[in-house]
Amino acid sequence: MSGIEITGLLVVILAGIFSGGCAAPMKAMKRFGYPHWALLSQLMGLLILPWCATLLWCPDVLAAYATIPVMTLVKANLFSFAWGLANVLCGLCLVRIGFSLTVGLLTGVGLPIGVLLPLLFKGSGKFSEAPSLASTSGLFIMVGVLLLMAAVIIMARAGFGRDRVLALQGHTGRGFAAGFTMAILAGVLQVGLSFAFVYSQAPISAALEARGASPAAANLGVWTIALLGGVLPNLTYPIWLIVRERSWGVFALAPRDLVLSLLIGLMSFLVFICMGTGMKQMGALGASVGFGVYQAMMLATSQAVGLISGEWRGIAGRPRFQMAWSLMLIFLAVIFLAVANSV
Repeated sequence: MSGIEITGLLVVILAGIFSGGCAAPMKAMKRFGYPHWALLSQLMGLLILPWCATLLWCPDVLAAYATIPVMTLVKANLFSFAWGLANVLCGLCLVRIGFSLTVGLLTGVGLPIGVLLPLLFKGSGKFSEAPSLASTSGLFIMVGVLLLMAAVIIMARAGFGRDRVLALQGHTGRGFAAGFTMAILAGVLQVGLSFAFVYSQAPISAALEARGASPAAANLGVWTIALLGGVLPNLTYPIWLIVRERSWGVFALAPRDLVLSLLIGLMSFLVFICMGTGMKQMGALGASVGFGVYQAMMLATSQAVGLISGEWRGIAGRPRFQMAWSLMLIFLAVIFLAVANSV
Protein backbone atom coordinates (compact mmCIF):
# COMPACT_ATOMS: atom_id res chain seq x y z
CA MET A 1 0.00 0.00 0.00
CA SER A 2 1.11 3.56 -0.64
CA GLY A 3 1.75 6.07 2.13
CA ILE A 4 -1.62 7.75 1.66
CA GLU A 5 -3.41 4.38 1.76
CA ILE A 6 -1.62 3.45 5.00
CA THR A 7 -2.63 6.81 6.45
CA GLY A 8 -6.21 6.12 5.39
CA LEU A 9 -6.08 2.73 7.08
CA LEU A 10 -4.88 4.30 10.34
CA VAL A 11 -7.60 6.97 10.19
CA VAL A 12 -10.27 4.31 9.63
CA ILE A 13 -8.89 2.38 12.62
CA LEU A 14 -9.24 5.55 14.69
CA ALA A 15 -12.84 5.92 13.49
CA GLY A 16 -13.60 2.37 14.66
CA ILE A 17 -12.08 3.06 18.08
CA PHE A 18 -14.21 6.19 18.50
CA SER A 19 -17.30 4.29 17.34
CA GLY A 20 -16.78 1.30 19.61
CA GLY A 21 -16.15 3.45 22.66
CA CYS A 22 -18.39 6.45 22.07
CA ALA A 23 -21.27 5.10 24.16
CA ALA A 24 -18.99 4.06 27.04
CA PRO A 25 -19.75 7.23 29.08
CA MET A 26 -23.30 5.98 29.57
CA LYS A 27 -21.86 3.38 31.97
CA ALA A 28 -20.94 6.22 34.35
CA MET A 29 -24.33 7.98 34.25
CA LYS A 30 -26.42 8.03 37.43
CA ARG A 31 -29.69 9.75 36.48
CA PHE A 32 -29.98 9.82 32.70
CA GLY A 33 -31.84 7.00 30.98
CA TYR A 34 -31.46 6.01 27.35
CA PRO A 35 -33.70 8.78 25.92
CA HIS A 36 -31.87 11.53 27.79
CA TRP A 37 -28.33 10.73 26.74
CA ALA A 38 -29.45 9.68 23.27
CA LEU A 39 -31.25 12.98 22.61
CA LEU A 40 -28.38 15.18 23.75
CA SER A 41 -25.63 13.15 22.09
CA GLN A 42 -27.44 12.99 18.75
CA LEU A 43 -28.22 16.69 18.79
CA MET A 44 -24.54 17.39 19.35
CA GLY A 45 -23.10 14.76 16.99
CA LEU A 46 -25.57 14.94 14.08
CA LEU A 47 -26.65 18.58 14.00
CA ILE A 48 -24.78 21.11 16.10
CA LEU A 49 -21.15 20.12 15.47
CA PRO A 50 -21.47 19.15 11.77
CA TRP A 51 -23.39 22.29 10.81
CA CYS A 52 -21.21 24.66 12.84
CA ALA A 53 -18.03 23.20 11.35
CA THR A 54 -19.40 23.14 7.80
CA LEU A 55 -20.69 26.72 7.93
CA LEU A 56 -17.30 27.78 9.29
CA TRP A 57 -15.06 25.93 6.82
CA CYS A 58 -17.11 25.67 3.61
CA PRO A 59 -17.64 29.00 1.80
CA ASP A 60 -21.13 29.67 0.45
CA VAL A 61 -22.21 26.22 1.60
CA LEU A 62 -25.97 26.63 1.12
CA ALA A 63 -25.51 27.78 -2.46
CA ALA A 64 -23.22 24.78 -3.05
CA TYR A 65 -25.81 22.37 -1.68
CA ALA A 66 -28.42 23.93 -4.00
CA THR A 67 -26.40 22.80 -7.05
CA ILE A 68 -26.33 19.11 -6.05
CA PRO A 69 -28.72 16.81 -7.99
CA VAL A 70 -31.85 16.18 -5.94
CA MET A 71 -31.65 12.40 -6.34
CA THR A 72 -28.13 12.40 -4.92
CA LEU A 73 -29.40 14.04 -1.74
CA VAL A 74 -32.48 11.80 -1.58
CA LYS A 75 -30.36 8.66 -1.94
CA ALA A 76 -27.88 9.77 0.70
CA ASN A 77 -30.59 10.64 3.20
CA LEU A 78 -32.55 7.43 2.65
CA PHE A 79 -29.39 5.51 3.50
CA SER A 80 -28.77 7.64 6.58
CA PHE A 81 -32.42 7.23 7.64
CA ALA A 82 -31.87 3.44 7.63
CA TRP A 83 -28.78 3.97 9.75
CA GLY A 84 -30.79 6.22 12.07
CA LEU A 85 -33.24 3.38 12.71
CA ALA A 86 -30.29 1.07 13.35
CA ASN A 87 -28.83 3.57 15.81
CA VAL A 88 -32.07 3.62 17.81
CA LEU A 89 -32.14 -0.18 17.90
CA CYS A 90 -28.47 -0.24 18.89
CA GLY A 91 -29.14 2.04 21.86
CA LEU A 92 -31.89 -0.30 23.07
CA CYS A 93 -29.64 -3.32 22.57
CA LEU A 94 -26.85 -1.77 24.64
CA VAL A 95 -29.28 -1.67 27.56
CA ARG A 96 -30.68 -5.18 26.97
CA ILE A 97 -27.64 -7.28 26.06
CA GLY A 98 -24.62 -5.06 26.74
CA PHE A 99 -21.72 -3.68 24.74
CA SER A 100 -19.98 -6.92 23.88
CA LEU A 101 -22.87 -8.73 22.24
CA THR A 102 -24.56 -5.69 20.70
CA VAL A 103 -21.54 -4.51 18.76
CA GLY A 104 -20.42 -8.07 18.07
CA LEU A 105 -23.71 -8.98 16.42
CA LEU A 106 -23.94 -5.67 14.54
CA THR A 107 -20.46 -6.26 13.18
CA GLY A 108 -21.04 -9.87 12.21
CA VAL A 109 -24.24 -9.06 10.31
CA GLY A 110 -23.45 -5.64 8.88
CA LEU A 111 -19.83 -6.16 7.88
CA PRO A 112 -20.47 -8.71 5.08
CA ILE A 113 -23.18 -6.48 3.60
CA GLY A 114 -21.10 -3.32 3.84
CA VAL A 115 -18.05 -5.04 2.36
CA LEU A 116 -19.66 -6.91 -0.55
CA LEU A 117 -22.26 -4.51 -1.94
CA PRO A 118 -19.79 -1.76 -2.97
CA LEU A 119 -18.03 -4.41 -5.07
CA LEU A 120 -21.28 -5.40 -6.79
CA PHE A 121 -22.75 -1.89 -7.08
CA LYS A 122 -19.89 0.56 -7.47
CA GLY A 123 -19.85 3.74 -5.42
CA SER A 124 -19.06 7.28 -6.52
CA GLY A 125 -15.66 8.82 -7.20
CA LYS A 126 -12.65 6.53 -6.68
CA PHE A 127 -14.96 3.87 -5.26
CA SER A 128 -16.31 3.30 -8.79
CA GLU A 129 -12.92 1.76 -9.67
CA ALA A 130 -13.24 -1.09 -7.16
CA PRO A 131 -12.36 -4.53 -8.60
CA SER A 132 -14.98 -7.23 -9.06
CA LEU A 133 -15.60 -10.16 -6.77
CA ALA A 134 -13.94 -12.41 -9.34
CA SER A 135 -10.61 -10.59 -8.92
CA THR A 136 -7.83 -11.67 -6.58
CA SER A 137 -8.88 -8.96 -4.12
CA GLY A 138 -12.48 -10.12 -4.40
CA LEU A 139 -11.52 -13.69 -3.53
CA PHE A 140 -9.66 -12.59 -0.39
CA ILE A 141 -12.69 -10.50 0.57
CA MET A 142 -15.02 -13.49 0.08
CA VAL A 143 -12.91 -15.61 2.45
CA GLY A 144 -13.13 -12.83 5.01
CA VAL A 145 -16.89 -12.69 4.67
CA LEU A 146 -17.26 -16.45 5.17
CA LEU A 147 -15.18 -16.22 8.34
CA LEU A 148 -17.42 -13.42 9.58
CA MET A 149 -20.58 -15.45 8.96
CA ALA A 150 -19.15 -18.24 11.11
CA ALA A 151 -18.16 -15.73 13.80
CA VAL A 152 -21.62 -14.24 14.20
CA ILE A 153 -23.18 -17.71 14.63
CA ILE A 154 -20.69 -18.55 17.38
CA MET A 155 -21.18 -15.16 19.00
CA ALA A 156 -24.94 -15.65 19.09
CA ARG A 157 -24.47 -18.99 20.84
CA ALA A 158 -22.19 -17.29 23.38
CA GLY A 159 -24.89 -14.70 24.07
CA PHE A 160 -27.60 -17.26 24.67
CA GLY A 161 -25.20 -19.18 26.92
CA ARG A 162 -24.46 -16.06 28.96
CA ASP A 163 -28.19 -15.39 29.27
CA ARG A 164 -28.79 -18.90 30.67
CA VAL A 165 -25.96 -18.51 33.21
CA LEU A 166 -27.35 -15.18 34.40
CA ALA A 167 -30.81 -16.73 34.76
CA LEU A 168 -29.39 -19.56 36.89
CA GLN A 169 -27.65 -16.95 39.06
CA GLY A 170 -31.00 -15.32 39.76
CA HIS A 171 -30.66 -12.27 37.52
CA THR A 172 -33.85 -11.15 35.87
CA GLY A 173 -32.73 -11.08 32.28
CA ARG A 174 -33.73 -8.21 30.06
CA GLY A 175 -34.47 -10.54 27.20
CA PHE A 176 -31.51 -11.64 25.16
CA ALA A 177 -33.78 -13.10 22.49
CA ALA A 178 -35.47 -9.73 21.88
CA GLY A 179 -32.13 -7.92 22.05
CA PHE A 180 -30.61 -10.45 19.65
CA THR A 181 -33.41 -9.88 17.12
CA MET A 182 -33.04 -6.10 17.32
CA ALA A 183 -29.26 -6.38 16.96
CA ILE A 184 -29.60 -8.48 13.79
CA LEU A 185 -32.00 -5.96 12.25
CA ALA A 186 -29.75 -3.09 13.30
CA GLY A 187 -26.79 -4.90 11.75
CA VAL A 188 -28.49 -4.89 8.37
CA LEU A 189 -29.66 -1.27 8.57
CA GLN A 190 -26.44 0.19 10.00
CA VAL A 191 -24.61 -0.11 6.66
CA GLY A 192 -26.68 2.89 5.61
CA LEU A 193 -24.08 5.11 7.33
CA SER A 194 -21.33 3.89 5.01
CA PHE A 195 -23.55 3.81 1.92
CA ALA A 196 -24.75 7.38 2.48
CA PHE A 197 -21.13 8.43 2.02
CA VAL A 198 -19.97 5.88 -0.56
CA TYR A 199 -22.77 6.51 -3.06
CA SER A 200 -23.00 10.31 -2.77
CA GLN A 201 -19.65 11.79 -1.73
CA ALA A 202 -18.26 12.57 -5.21
CA PRO A 203 -20.95 15.02 -6.46
CA ILE A 204 -21.38 16.65 -3.03
CA SER A 205 -17.64 17.11 -2.54
CA ALA A 206 -17.29 18.52 -6.07
CA ALA A 207 -20.04 21.08 -5.43
CA LEU A 208 -18.42 22.24 -2.19
CA GLU A 209 -14.89 22.37 -3.60
CA ALA A 210 -16.15 24.39 -6.58
CA ARG A 211 -17.18 27.10 -4.07
CA GLY A 212 -13.75 27.13 -2.42
CA ALA A 213 -13.90 24.43 0.26
CA SER A 214 -10.79 22.36 0.92
CA PRO A 215 -11.05 18.58 0.31
CA ALA A 216 -11.14 17.96 4.08
CA ALA A 217 -13.89 20.54 4.62
CA ALA A 218 -15.84 19.20 1.64
CA ASN A 219 -15.59 15.70 3.12
CA LEU A 220 -17.20 17.02 6.30
CA GLY A 221 -19.84 18.79 4.24
CA VAL A 222 -20.88 15.45 2.73
CA TRP A 223 -21.77 14.12 6.17
CA THR A 224 -23.56 17.31 7.20
CA ILE A 225 -26.11 17.15 4.40
CA ALA A 226 -26.26 13.34 4.16
CA LEU A 227 -26.98 12.79 7.86
CA LEU A 228 -30.21 14.80 7.88
CA GLY A 229 -32.19 11.65 7.15
CA GLY A 230 -30.62 9.93 10.15
CA VAL A 231 -31.57 12.83 12.42
CA LEU A 232 -35.28 12.04 12.22
CA PRO A 233 -35.36 8.64 14.01
CA ASN A 234 -32.42 9.53 16.25
CA LEU A 235 -34.23 12.52 17.73
CA THR A 236 -37.89 11.55 17.36
CA TYR A 237 -37.74 8.35 19.40
CA PRO A 238 -35.94 9.78 22.46
CA ILE A 239 -38.24 12.82 22.46
CA TRP A 240 -41.29 10.53 22.32
CA LEU A 241 -39.99 8.51 25.28
CA ILE A 242 -39.26 11.63 27.35
CA VAL A 243 -42.71 13.07 26.62
CA ARG A 244 -44.38 9.77 27.48
CA GLU A 245 -42.46 9.48 30.75
CA ARG A 246 -42.68 13.22 31.50
CA SER A 247 -39.01 13.18 32.40
CA TRP A 248 -37.78 16.49 30.99
CA GLY A 249 -36.83 17.55 34.52
CA VAL A 250 -34.08 14.93 34.66
CA PHE A 251 -31.88 17.16 32.48
CA ALA A 252 -31.69 19.78 35.24
CA LEU A 253 -30.90 17.24 37.96
CA ALA A 254 -27.79 15.63 36.49
CA PRO A 255 -25.23 18.10 35.09
CA ARG A 256 -22.53 15.42 35.15
CA ASP A 257 -24.64 13.11 32.99
CA LEU A 258 -25.33 16.02 30.65
CA VAL A 259 -21.60 16.54 30.09
CA LEU A 260 -21.09 12.81 29.49
CA SER A 261 -23.91 12.85 26.91
CA LEU A 262 -22.27 15.71 25.04
CA LEU A 263 -19.00 13.74 25.10
CA ILE A 264 -20.77 10.87 23.34
CA GLY A 265 -21.94 13.35 20.71
CA LEU A 266 -18.41 14.68 20.22
CA MET A 267 -16.99 11.19 19.67
CA SER A 268 -19.80 10.40 17.22
CA PHE A 269 -18.86 13.52 15.25
CA LEU A 270 -15.22 12.39 15.16
CA VAL A 271 -16.35 9.01 13.82
CA PHE A 272 -17.88 10.67 10.74
CA ILE A 273 -14.80 12.79 10.06
CA CYS A 274 -12.31 9.92 10.41
CA MET A 275 -14.43 7.31 8.64
CA GLY A 276 -15.04 9.35 5.48
CA THR A 277 -11.50 10.70 5.25
CA GLY A 278 -9.89 7.31 5.80
CA MET A 279 -12.10 5.46 3.33
CA LYS A 280 -11.30 7.97 0.58
CA GLN A 281 -7.57 7.81 1.30
CA MET A 282 -7.61 4.00 1.06
CA GLY A 283 -8.54 4.27 -2.60
CA ALA A 284 -10.86 2.17 -4.75
CA LEU A 285 -11.40 -0.52 -2.11
CA GLY A 286 -11.91 1.98 0.70
CA ALA A 287 -15.68 1.59 0.44
CA SER A 288 -15.54 -2.13 1.18
CA VAL A 289 -12.24 -2.94 2.92
CA GLY A 290 -12.29 0.39 4.76
CA PHE A 291 -15.73 -0.37 6.12
CA GLY A 292 -14.57 -3.83 7.20
CA VAL A 293 -11.57 -2.49 9.11
CA TYR A 294 -13.74 0.20 10.71
CA GLN A 295 -16.20 -2.41 11.92
CA ALA A 296 -13.47 -4.65 13.29
CA MET A 297 -11.95 -1.87 15.38
CA MET A 298 -15.40 -0.88 16.59
CA LEU A 299 -15.85 -4.47 17.72
CA ALA A 300 -12.49 -4.65 19.49
CA THR A 301 -13.10 -1.42 21.39
CA SER A 302 -16.62 -2.41 22.42
CA GLN A 303 -15.39 -5.76 23.72
CA ALA A 304 -12.82 -3.95 25.85
CA VAL A 305 -15.56 -1.68 27.22
CA GLY A 306 -17.78 -4.68 27.94
CA LEU A 307 -15.07 -6.60 29.76
CA ILE A 308 -13.87 -3.61 31.78
CA SER A 309 -17.41 -2.73 32.84
CA GLY A 310 -18.07 -6.28 34.06
CA GLU A 311 -20.59 -7.51 31.51
CA TRP A 312 -18.99 -10.96 31.55
CA ARG A 313 -18.21 -11.07 35.28
CA GLY A 314 -19.16 -14.46 36.69
CA ILE A 315 -19.50 -16.00 33.22
CA ALA A 316 -17.09 -18.87 32.64
CA GLY A 317 -16.82 -22.01 30.54
CA ARG A 318 -18.35 -22.41 27.10
CA PRO A 319 -19.86 -18.90 26.62
CA ARG A 320 -16.50 -17.21 27.20
CA PHE A 321 -14.75 -19.79 25.03
CA GLN A 322 -17.24 -19.22 22.21
CA MET A 323 -16.89 -15.44 22.46
CA ALA A 324 -13.10 -15.77 22.25
CA TRP A 325 -13.37 -17.98 19.17
CA SER A 326 -15.75 -15.58 17.45
CA LEU A 327 -13.34 -12.70 18.04
CA MET A 328 -10.44 -14.72 16.66
CA LEU A 329 -12.44 -15.47 13.50
CA ILE A 330 -13.36 -11.81 13.06
CA PHE A 331 -9.77 -10.63 13.34
CA LEU A 332 -8.63 -13.39 10.99
CA ALA A 333 -11.21 -12.08 8.54
CA VAL A 334 -9.80 -8.57 8.91
CA ILE A 335 -6.36 -9.88 7.94
CA PHE A 336 -7.83 -11.23 4.71
CA LEU A 337 -9.49 -7.85 4.09
CA ALA A 338 -6.20 -6.01 4.62
CA VAL A 339 -4.45 -8.35 2.17
CA ALA A 340 -7.27 -7.73 -0.33
CA ASN A 341 -6.51 -4.00 -0.27
CA SER A 342 -2.81 -4.73 -0.96
CA VAL A 343 -3.16 -7.09 -3.92
